[in-house]
Amino acid sequence: MEKTDASSAAAAVADAKISSIFIYPVKSCRGISVPHAPLTPTGFRWDRQWLVVNQRGRAYTQRVEPKLALVEVNLPAEAFSEGWEPTKTSYLEIKAPGMDLLKISLCKPPKVSDGVSVWEWSGSALDEGDEASKWFTNYLGKPSRMVRFNAASETRPVDPVYAQGYSIMFSDMFPFMLASQGSLDELNKLLKEPVPMNRFRPNILVVGCEPFSEDLWTEIKISQFSFQGVRLCSRCKVPTINQETAIAGPEPNETLLKYRSDKVLRPDKKQQGKIYFGQNMVCKESLTEGKAKLVKVGDPIFVLQKVSTAAEAVA
Repeated sequence: MEKTDASSAAAAVADAKISSIFIYPVKSCRGISVPHAPLTPTGFRWDRQWLVVNQRGRAYTQRVEPKLALVEVNLPAEAFSEGWEPTKTSYLEIKAPGMDLLKISLCKPPKVSDGVSVWEWSGSALDEGDEASKWFTNYLGKPSRMVRFNAASETRPVDPVYAQGYSIMFSDMFPFMLASQGSLDELNKLLKEPVPMNRFRPNILVVGCEPFSEDLWTEIKISQFSFQGVRLCSRCKVPTINQETAIAGPEPNETLLKYRSDKVLRPDKKQQGKIYFGQNMVCKESLTEGKAKLVKVGDPIFVLQKVSTAAEAVA
């Protein structure tokens, strides 16, 4: 593993820089592009804090409900400022084709729903009430409720095999996912129809580095914050869903299988038929107390440690 001295890195030319930051307040719905975002112990503030569930409390995702791709979500711009707290007139706004605007108060709801589950986790969550339930039931055409992660009573730890001491809300596995524009550009050279980055739903999009160099990053510095690359991001069927139409096709996964699969990248490792795009990350400073924890578009990225090949990366 290559290692760079932190003091020399600070004086060096950046290895990349952040070009976009995306927050996805409602799991599997559209993201919000923001100029900056506060770090919290579970990732960026507001990321995957809400979830739509079926009548048994099981999470809906685009894998089974691709129409969620058309659900637009908005938060007040000031919600991404350090230390901001909602008032009684602060709302999460949700809209979708053919639906009236749904406004969800950012003040925590009083009702608790038990038996909520997403992947391996189950617990209680805050229920956003009958109006939200009716809205999503009508939109999806099946019984639905909207819930909010109850951080006061619940924790959802990250798999300690990959990162010990970290937790998430309703994200799939880790607090952050980083991808590079160079990687997307390289992929699009191989596709008949190019795809946008929203197929891959990163939190942090970077520019200025070689395609797929993020595969190799095991420790990077963004501003004064240390991020660890803990596991290559294996992809499900969501990248095949057009985020403007909610219609799925074979690409880009068909092409990724040819040159971004474990068979290609990790031929000597256990084969699981996976494809990879992006790097899952955790942030050391997100767990500690303190103010001014903002990550901003334009922040430089310095690579402090990296492996030599994707075959050496954890996946």
